[in-house]
Amino acid sequence: MGKSYYHIFLIIISMLIHPICNARSLIGITDLRCENLINPNAIDNVNPHFSWKIAYSKGQMQQRFYEIQVASDSIALLNNKADLWNQGKVRSSSSVMVSYNGRPLSSRLLCYWRVRIWNDKGEVSDWSDIARFGIGIVGNDKMQGSYIGLPVGAGNTQTPLLRKKFRIENTGTSFLHINSLGYHEIYINGTKVSDDVLSPAVSQLNKRSLIVTYDVSNYLKKGENELVIWLGSGWYKKTTFGTDHDGPLVKAQLDILYNKNWNTILTTDSSWLGSQSGYMDTGTWQALQFKGERLDRKLTPIDLSPSTLNCMTWSQVVEVNLPGHKASPEMTQPNKIQEIFIPKNIKQLGDSTWLVDMGKALNGWFEIHFPKLPEGHEILLEYTDFLDKDGNFLDQGQSDIYIASGTGKEVFKNKFNHHAFQYVRVSHLKEKPVKEDIKAYLIHTDYRDRSSFECSDLDLNAIHNMIKYTMRCLTFSGYMVDCPHLERAGYGGDGNSSLETLQTMYDVSPLFMNWLQAWDDSMCEGGSLPHVAPNPGAGGGGPYWCGFFIVAPWRIYVNYNDSRLIEQYYPAMKEWLKYVEKYTVDGLLKRWPDTPYRDWFLGDWLAPIGVDSGSELSINLVNNCFVSDCFGIMEKIATVLNKPDEAKDFAQRKVILDQLLHKTFFDADKNMYSTGSQLDMSYPMLVGVTPSDVYDKVKDQLFRETKEKYNDHIAVGLVGVSILTRWAIENKSADFIYSMLKKRDYPGYLHMIDNGASTTWEYWSGERSRIHNCYNAIGSWFYQALGGIRTDEKNPGYKHVYIEPQIPEGVTWAKTSVDSPYGKVSVDWSLEDTVMKMNVTLPVGCSATVIVPANAHKSKVNGLDLDKTKSSIEIGNGVSELTFSLI
Repeated sequence: MGKSYYHIFLIIISMLIHPICNARSLIGITDLRCENLINPNAIDNVNPHFSWKIAYSKGQMQQRFYEIQVASDSIALLNNKADLWNQGKVRSSSSVMVSYNGRPLSSRLLCYWRVRIWNDKGEVSDWSDIARFGIGIVGNDKMQGSYIGLPVGAGNTQTPLLRKKFRIENTGTSFLHINSLGYHEIYINGTKVSDDVLSPAVSQLNKRSLIVTYDVSNYLKKGENELVIWLGSGWYKKTTFGTDHDGPLVKAQLDILYNKNWNTILTTDSSWLGSQSGYMDTGTWQALQFKGERLDRKLTPIDLSPSTLNCMTWSQVVEVNLPGHKASPEMTQPNKIQEIFIPKNIKQLGDSTWLVDMGKALNGWFEIHFPKLPEGHEILLEYTDFLDKDGNFLDQGQSDIYIASGTGKEVFKNKFNHHAFQYVRVSHLKEKPVKEDIKAYLIHTDYRDRSSFECSDLDLNAIHNMIKYTMRCLTFSGYMVDCPHLERAGYGGDGNSSLETLQTMYDVSPLFMNWLQAWDDSMCEGGSLPHVAPNPGAGGGGPYWCGFFIVAPWRIYVNYNDSRLIEQYYPAMKEWLKYVEKYTVDGLLKRWPDTPYRDWFLGDWLAPIGVDSGSELSINLVNNCFVSDCFGIMEKIATVLNKPDEAKDFAQRKVILDQLLHKTFFDADKNMYSTGSQLDMSYPMLVGVTPSDVYDKVKDQLFRETKEKYNDHIAVGLVGVSILTRWAIENKSADFIYSMLKKRDYPGYLHMIDNGASTTWEYWSGERSRIHNCYNAIGSWFYQALGGIRTDEKNPGYKHVYIEPQIPEGVTWAKTSVDSPYGKVSVDWSLEDTVMKMNVTLPVGCSATVIVPANAHKSKVNGLDLDKTKSSIEIGNGVSELTFSLI
C-alpha cells in the first residue's frame, strides 16, 4: 500500500480493532522517527534508532519507561503481535535515538513500529500511531540488473529517456529501487513518481552512488505497465569525476511483496529501450562552468503516456560494467520545491530583451511560458544574482536556451540543472512577458525548519532573517555549498563556519549523514583530506576546511544527540590527525603540499580590506589554534566513546600545543597575538592558549583594536566570523557584537541589506557572488546569546540547556525558540524599566539551568521568591515564569 493511503488505512483499522474511548491519555506521543527520518523506505543498516516526542497536558512529567514494538506486519502489530521486537517495558528516560534491540534484521525487510511510555506519576500513554521503516539493499545483498544508458554515439546521451513494458499478475506493496549515476525522474504509466526533484543527493561518484527507494504501490496496475526513467547527467561527467561512460547510467529493481517475501519482477538490462529527450546539459560542471540546459521543444514529449512515447524513436540501450563501485541507500531527505516566486518587476532592455526581477535571490528553477513562436526560434535565458552599481546585468556563466516547437504551446522549465539568481535576462523575445507566465522555484533538501527569532531591534531581525534564508539557498542535494552557481562545492571551511547556525536553525542531521559519508569517501591514502567533498576537483582552503570532518560530527552529536557520525568516523578522524602530524615541525603545523584535489593553505579567508589575514604569522597561528580546537573535540569524542586513555592523550597534546602557541605568538609588550587582528586575538582566548593572568589584558586589547583600528566594525572573514562569534558568546560580550552588527557602512551585514541583499555575500564588498556561505556564522549568536539558549555538551540534543540571555544596551525584548529532538525550547524575555520578565518553555525530557542576571537583587520563579544567594535556577518541562528585579 502506497504512502498516500498508508496512515489513513492504519487509523481506520485501529479504530475498528480498538474503539475510541471517552477517556484519552494525558500523554501524547508524536513525531516518530527512524534514523531521524520519517517513515524511510530504505535505511542503510540493520541496527536502526528510534526517536519520539512527548506531549503532556497536565503540568510536568518525566518518562520513566518505554515500550517499543516492531513487527513485519502492521495489522498484527495493532493486535499486539510484534514478531521482531517485543521486549516489553524498559526502564529508561531515553526518547531520542533509542537503539533497536530485537531479532536480527535483514536487507529489504519492511518493518512497522510503535511506542508507548509511562511517566513518573504512573500514568501510561496510548500506543503511538504506527510508523514504518524499510531496510534498504545492504550487506551481501546487491541490486540486481545492470547499469544501462544510451550508447556512445547515439546523439545526445546526457538526458535520455529509458522505457520498459512489463506485466504483473497481482498488485501489492511495491518498492522500486533506483541507483542512478546522474539525476533521475521516474514515471509509471505516464505519472511521475513522487514530487522529488534533482534526485539523488550528491556522493563521491567515482567511488559511490546512492540508491533511492520509492513506494510505487499506488502507481502499478494488474496487467501491463510501463516504467520510464528520465536521466540527467548532473555531476556524472568525465570533466568532474572522470566517468566510465559518456552519459548518465541507472540500475533499477522493482520488488513486489507477496506473502511477506519480496519478489523481484523487473530489473534493468539490454532489453530496455532508450531515446533522446530534447534536453541537453550545456555545462562541464567544473567551477564557473555550470551553464544550464538547452531545451529543444520539438524533441521533448508533451507527456509520458504510452501513446506519446510510441511516436518517438527508440533504440536499444547498452549495459555498462562499473568495477569496484559502491552503491548504498540514500540517508537524507530528497530535494523538493519549497517555495514559488512570481516576478517583482519586468523591465525592457532592448527591442527583444527583457530583465525579469524575481524580487529575491534564490537557488532553484525558472519557468516561463512564451507566446506563439516560429518553429526553431531560440530564446536565451541568462541568470545573475545581482546587477552592478549602474544596473547592468553581470554574466555569471548561467544560461539556458529554449528552441521553440512552433505548436503554440511553448514553455521552458529547468529539469536537471539549477541556477542561483534574482535576475533573468530574456533575449530574442519580441513580445513582453507577463508576470503571470513566469515562476521561480526555490529548491532545497526537504529538512524541517526548527527555529524562530524576533526581537525589538528591526535591524537585528533583518540580519537574522537574511542569514536564515541564505541557509535555505545553500543546502540542497544532501550537502551544503559555498555558492550554488559559481562553484557549487561542498567546502569544509564554509560548512565549518556556518554549521552551528545551520544546525540551530534547521533539522539537518540526515543531510550531514550524507555529506560526511562523502567526506569519508574522499579521504586519500595516509589520511589526507580535500577541502571539498564530494571532490570532483581541486578546491582552495586550509586545515579549517579539512577539519570539518572532525567538527561537524561532534556538533551533530551535541545538537541532535546523534552519535552515529562520531562512532563511525572516529578512526578516520585520527587518520587525518596523523596526516597533520606529518607536516608538524617543532610542534607546529606548517604548510602542506598542494595536490590534484586540494589547493592553498589558508588561515582566514576574505576578511575586509585592511586586515592582513594572508600574513604567514596569522596563518600559522590560526591553523595551529584550529589543531588545538580539534584536539579538544577529539578528547570529548573519545570520552563519549568510552576511550579514556585516548581522551587523556588528546588532552595532553592540546596542553603542550597551547603552551607552545602562547610562547611563539604572544607579544607581552603589546598584549597581542600575531598580527593583532580580531581572529588572531580571539582564537587563542577561545581554545585556551591564553593564560588566565593575561586573559583580561588580551580581551581589552581586542576591544581597543576593534574601536581604534576598525572603528567598531567587524574585521574578520569566513573563519573569523565563526571564531569571533563563539568567543563573544562564551565571554558574554553582547555589546561588542551588537555594536558591529549595527554598522551600516562597509564592512557589515546592514551594508549588504541596505544594498539590496536578501542573501549574504561572498565578499564584504559584494564582489562575484551574492548568494554565499562566508559570513553566516553570526546566526548562532541570535539564539545562544540574545535568545539565551545554549546546549549542554554533557547532555546533548537539548536534554539539558542553559538559559542566559545576553542583552546589549538598546534591545528590550526577544522571542526565541528551537525545536529540539525532545520538542520546542522557547525563551521569551522583556525588559520594563528595572524588571526583566522571562517565560521559558521546555518539552518533556528537557531541563534547564537558568542563570540569574548578575545585577538582579530579587528573583521570582512562578510567583515564589528565590533565595538571593542563588546564582542559577533549575527548572523542568512545561512553562516557567521568571522575574528579576535589576539594580
